[in-house]
Amino acid sequence: MSQYFDLGDETLWNPSNGASRMFQRQVAVFEAELELPSGIAPMENDECQISPDTFEIFVNALLVKHRGSGHAIWLALSEGFIAIVLVLAERAGIKVDWERHGAALEGPLEDVQVSAVTGMSASAEGGAWAAGLREEARKLGGRMPR
Repeated sequence: MSQYFDLGDETLWNPSNGASRMFQRQVAVFEAELELPSGIAPMENDECQISPDTFEIFVNALLVKHRGSGHAIWLALSEGFIAIVLVLAERAGIKVDWERHGAALEGPLEDVQVSAVTGMSASAEGGAWAAGLREEARKLGGRMPR
């Protein structure tokens, strides 16, 4: 059995029921964390629709939150989810402004984990940060059935 994440008549992803349930639960977690709707509708009859405009706002807010965090645990917990979201965004034709997201941060980091050794946060440089997420999404995208 599987479920369908659709944009109109186009299927963006067709995961197993278990993977779909886990992803949907993570969607709810990140909607609460960002205080934004994701644009991913509830699953009904093994199908859900993705609203591209709302999903685009969610994707970009998720990247801003990820880029602004220097907390290793938050980053580790979010990166797999973000990779899946990026694959869905690409398949939905959503353009991610990597230059804007990868640029130097304009404000202070939030939810930062500070090293006891250096006293510094573990935030990655913009280019490395974007390249790492893009590579994870690329690898995962080949394993995500449509």
